Amino acid sequence: MSAGPHISISAETISYFAGIPISNSILTSLVASGLLIAFAIMAKRSLNNKDVYGRPSAFQNFSEMIVEGLYSFVDSVTHDKKKAKVFLPFIASFFLWILFNNWLGLLPGVGTIGITHEPEHASLPSIEVQASEVVAEDHGLEEVPETTDDHDEAVVADEHGEEKTFIPIFRAGTADLNTTIALAIVSVVVTQIIGVKYLSIGYFKKYFNFSSPIMFFVGILELVLEFAKIMSFAFRLFGNVFAGEVLLAVILFLVPVIAPMPFYGLEIFVGFIQALVFAMLSLVFFNMATISHDEH
Repeated sequence: MSAGPHISISAETISYFAGIPISNSILTSLVASGLLIAFAIMAKRSLNNKDVYGRPSAFQNFSEMIVEGLYSFVDSVTHDKKKAKVFLPFIASFFLWILFNNWLGLLPGVGTIGITHEPEHASLPSIEVQASEVVAEDHGLEEVPETTDDHDEAVVADEHGEEKTFIPIFRAGTADLNTTIALAIVSVVVTQIIGVKYLSIGYFKKYFNFSSPIMFFVGILELVLEFAKIMSFAFRLFGNVFAGEVLLAVILFLVPVIAPMPFYGLEIFVGFIQALVFAMLSLVFFNMATISHDEH
């Protein structure tokens, strides 16, 4: 009987580092972070690499196109050059890191290459025999009671009935709810920091306004909204990426050759859109935090 596609809603632990569990989603996230760091280092070095005519390299043109595109995107929302320069590092990091994770999850081998664990039941019979020996000694019995045939058959059936556990080595970081919640928390916390930076203590008037009962109620709603943003950010990104992985896993299991190609194209587009949506919503919230509540 052939095994079905491996689908797990939670990330699986593949190793430990200093007692800290390392899941397959963390490993993929580290790879994405390493690629972004390497890209940034290469882009910086390419600034000094000109040809004999003083023209920039193709890699420099490519990296400048990405930075200028993201800067124009941020400036189109803020309409303020100074704000755009402050927001750009956060928005670019959100967009590129999420995009890299989304697309890494589509590479061949991600979710299909892994580790197989055997069921561990070999030590159970010996433990029971040792326990029986202790009981016999305590009661002065001459013989150790033997296990019944029915119990032996149950142990064997359990050993042969349990399937091997498959754990993929790589899993898209954004397909792990823990990662998307962490991203959402970072976005909301940075929003509060930006609000305090531009409005000082007056920023908290947005949440605690005692000028009238209506404004007090609106402030409570705004406070609840900040926590709702975390759930909205996290589940939107996780749901779309994880659903795409499940779709591809099922299609690959049913028709592994030609049928998955259109779905791969769809998931490439969805991965880009989800990274853009997260970055755009963060940018809108950043910009709104710089405007006093009375100006809304």
